Amino acid sequence: MSSPAPRGRPRKLPIGEQRARVLGSAAGVFAVHGAQAATIEQIARRAGVSRQAVYEQFGDRTTLFAQVVADIEERAFEAIGAPALDLSQPELRSWARANYANMFAFVAANPDAFPVLREAERMGDPALTRLRERLATVYTEASRQRWARHGVDSGRADKALVTLFFAMTEALVQASWDGEPPDADALIDLLTEFTVGGVVRLRTAAADVMERLR
Repeated sequence: MSSPAPRGRPRKLPIGEQRARVLGSAAGVFAVHGAQAATIEQIARRAGVSRQAVYEQFGDRTTLFAQVVADIEERAFEAIGAPALDLSQPELRSWARANYANMFAFVAANPDAFPVLREAERMGDPALTRLRERLATVYTEASRQRWARHGVDSGRADKALVTLFFAMTEALVQASWDGEPPDADALIDLLTEFTVGGVVRLRTAAADVMERLR
């Protein structure tokens, strides 16, 4: 159920607060109605500001949609990407779990993010693809550093693994389930053990796979 529109006297709200309200509300409206069917009236009403305030700050619906997409992309990159290089979790299982949990937390806190990014892709802006590539770059470097700690030159395997792990995580955080969805912690543990088990096998019984990916 959508939250009630914020209340207040629109013209007396600080510009920064108006902008934040509009971006957040627009994300929700675009996620439900799409970039072409959403209206400035819907967005203004949900944000608790006037239509004129929206037009003054963002121009038109197309410009507003682009701003919403850019805002979501940057927030997602910071929230999901920044913890990748955190070296305070030296053990692989703890590090992997913390990063999976972080992505689940971002999606839970920002349920409109992926629908809006997918809508951007549909409209010709490869925002979701761009975000995946940016995150893959960060996580590939973090993964390479961890391989090196074990004396392993990962070559191109790290990028391949990161791509696989992101695809699995993205699919699970957005999955539809019959009945009540599984507990998020159970899904995070599933991803963690699957990841760790696969990496351990690559280091030991399947080391030849690493060689072939150099």
